[in-house]
Amino acid sequence: MSYTELSIEERATIQVSRAQGMSIRQVARILERSPSTVCRELQRTDVTGSPYCARLAQQQRQTRRALCRPRRKLLPGSERFELVVHLLRQRLSPEQSAGKLKSMDMPSLREAYVYRETIYNAIYALPVGQGQLRKELIHCLRQGTSTRKPRRGEVDRRGQIPDMVSVHLRPPEVEKREMPGH
Repeated sequence: MSYTELSIEERATIQVSRAQGMSIRQVARILERSPSTVCRELQRTDVTGSPYCARLAQQQRQTRRALCRPRRKLLPGSERFELVVHLLRQRLSPEQSAGKLKSMDMPSLREAYVYRETIYNAIYALPVGQGQLRKELIHCLRQGTSTRKPRRGEVDRRGQIPDMVSVHLRPPEVEKREMPGH
């Protein structure tokens, strides 16, 4: 069973049901959710002395979600992003650019180091409005391809011995061990 967050409609149902004096178990039955889910929701948004408010609970949820996500390191328009763009325009690869950022001694960019994968993701995830910049940066990459493709090969061939014969298919004379190598 997979978990899904409560929607604004479910929160509104909780608000109306609790205002009508329903128990937590009754509300959970209406929502087809676990009573513990409803109980945690009520405890999470409990403001002493005031009834449950769906709108306020939804705002608190959005605030919590925003805080738990890590901030992006390469935002278009930031000083660090402009520095990476400058390095890419000088025909450095994303890996070389990452190494150059690490070795720079600039007080304003103390946390300037980013991995090459972060640089690739920032380039390929540029918004539609910056399409010209995206094309230019992709062209600056060594491969210059518009999309990144997974590695070739559909079948994992690691650990496979070519022309392998099973031990069960050995000839009967091997059991006697008369010849070296048997």
